[in-house]
Amino acid sequence: MELIPAPRAVEGTTGTAVPLGPGTTLWAGPGTERAERWLRATLGQALGLPLRPGTPDDRDAVRLLLDDTPAPEGYRLAAVAGRGVEIRGGGPAGVFWGAQTLRQLLGPDAFRRAPVRPDAALGIPPQVIEDAPRFRWRGLLLDVARHFMPKEGVLRYLDLMAAHKLNVLHLHLTDDQGWRIEIKRYPKLTEIASWRTRTKFGHRASPLWDEKPHGGYYTQDDIREIVAYAAERHISVVPEIDVPGHSQAAIAAYPELGNADVIDTTALSVWDTWGISSNVLAPTDTTLRFYEGVLEEVLELFPADAAAFSEFVHVGGDECRKEQWTESVTAKTRIADLGLTDEEELQSWFIGHFDAWLAARGRRLIGWDEILEGGLAPGAAVSSWRGYAGGVAAARAGHDVVMCPEQYVYLDHRQAPGEDEPVPIGFVRTLEDVYRFEPVPDGLTAAEAGHVLGTQANVWTEVLEDAARVDYQTFPRLAAFAEVAWSPLPAPAERDYADFERRMTAHYRRLDALGVAYRPPTGPRPWQRRPGVLGRPIEGLPPNR
Repeated sequence: MELIPAPRAVEGTTGTAVPLGPGTTLWAGPGTERAERWLRATLGQALGLPLRPGTPDDRDAVRLLLDDTPAPEGYRLAAVAGRGVEIRGGGPAGVFWGAQTLRQLLGPDAFRRAPVRPDAALGIPPQVIEDAPRFRWRGLLLDVARHFMPKEGVLRYLDLMAAHKLNVLHLHLTDDQGWRIEIKRYPKLTEIASWRTRTKFGHRASPLWDEKPHGGYYTQDDIREIVAYAAERHISVVPEIDVPGHSQAAIAAYPELGNADVIDTTALSVWDTWGISSNVLAPTDTTLRFYEGVLEEVLELFPADAAAFSEFVHVGGDECRKEQWTESVTAKTRIADLGLTDEEELQSWFIGHFDAWLAARGRRLIGWDEILEGGLAPGAAVSSWRGYAGGVAAARAGHDVVMCPEQYVYLDHRQAPGEDEPVPIGFVRTLEDVYRFEPVPDGLTAAEAGHVLGTQANVWTEVLEDAARVDYQTFPRLAAFAEVAWSPLPAPAERDYADFERRMTAHYRRLDALGVAYRPPTGPRPWQRRPGVLGRPIEGLPPNR
């Protein structure tokens, strides 16, 4: 069995292979329409299968139906000689994940966009697969702010996520280096904040520059399309609008948002290098009203519906430098008026304001673990990125957590220690390292562990200048991460990595068919290297905290 992620249980049955061919029909029971559409449009197109509508009694059929026996995202796939293939899901998403498994069973040609062997006999061994995910939140962050990923690239990544049974796309839409979402009431966010005049090439210490302008943004209809495309694949899209730090691009467009009593905010431009900018939002009513206006449009574009986690809005909250606040009379006055102790509590107040604002509209705030500083906003959830500690503290305080520690699942970190690794950033995190990542830290009680919604891999793009670089850093490690998020694996040291590597041999052929520019197991191909481009490697093992 060469499935990734590994299913919970597989039982072989007797009989001949179950064929799929021109006469195979597709019957879809109520509630399975999304999986039905996907099978015809994707699997049918790849293999040249018409998959004509059928009945539940057809002997040569693929049947889709709901059944309350599996978990909501669970499924039971039965391939029985003389009875075709039946996928029963505990909910519509379960049927869809079962359809993804069927695709893998049909071989790498099922991952192409048109048939390359139209006369090939298709069939799968008779078997029964019972499966369900370990975690509800199985996420991928795409940083489209540092280097813009055009809409087609985002849609492509949604397909890649679906193929790996991931169900949350976290879109990092704003940062110091660019603003990527159209807000109609604030047109300068796209006129000014969506592009920069040049870009640092490599780590911020690199002497190299790409001197051409870089930019782009998603129109509101682009966002609606992305959200709808994701929903068809049972993926929720969580938008991130970063406050109060990582906001230089917004201040460059609207200088009144910055600390104008400390610096000349009218002289700021969209940042062209990497790091943590000291130009943060001013804690004023003007700023609050501005971002409420932004979020009003964001909520309309990312509606809260029945989809899992669609109620969440990410507000960042990370790496907010306080130097300007310590010098600002306006900030000092706000601290005194609110009876706060210091700038840490001021940041907590800032996040707390938007927590309450979102809650009043039936939404939930999630932010990076810095929102713990100065007091955790009531009702907020935490993305634990600086290791496990923030997630542990939040879970013990009764807050929901998504575990995404940078030392383990930041996929911009280098994949090997060799000099050929392009623009080496951070710790060495091999495919095996990711496979042995454990999202639930030791020391939590069962009740506390219940607050771990799941886990997420983050793809930051400071040194990922194009789609090929994103692919290289993301794959094949995202396949290992997907298995960690989905499958009920044993403790990290007890995981059968050799078996995973064996299954990856088949999975590389699937990635080839999908056109993914992954890192080969033997190292980067010549054109994947970036000789002479400075990175920031960190030696040794990452801290286990």
